[in-house]
Amino acid sequence: MSIFVRLLSAAYIAGIFLLADSPMVSDVAPFNPYSLLHIPLYGILTLLLILSFPPQRKRFVNPTNSGNSTNSINSINPINPSNPSNYFVAGIIALVVAIADEIHQAYLPNRNASFIDVLLDLVGIICCILLTRRFEPQSVFSKVKDFLRGITYKKTIFY
Repeated sequence: MSIFVRLLSAAYIAGIFLLADSPMVSDVAPFNPYSLLHIPLYGILTLLLILSFPPQRKRFVNPTNSGNSTNSINSINPINPSNPSNYFVAGIIALVVAIADEIHQAYLPNRNASFIDVLLDLVGIICCILLTRRFEPQSVFSKVKDFLRGITYKKTIFY
């Protein structure tokens, strides 16, 4: 399922660039006087990028035979399925897309580049990262991430 999320992220990025000069932008402009739609646009992109990264892998050691490394298993940690560096990398990728989109808009006839738009994009990126980090340990967000990644956790019994 992570391949699906990666393809969805790539399609979303392509949509940002391809729809930059569409008539739909001018139709939405009256409802977006301060360019505030940049915040959810790049928040969604950041969420898709976060979900497209693989989960963090940790090594669990069998406590009854901790000296023997042949009994250890390499499985996905059900307590912390995400790697904290994935949030940083997803934020950087989303910020690079935001800057590239503004540079792209500078060359479009009906659009202009704006530093304020990049700042609003950054607000959306940071809000998404903070919200996902905040709600990650809770079951609803974890279940959504597990469903999208197609991960099934094996129960490990610790004695």
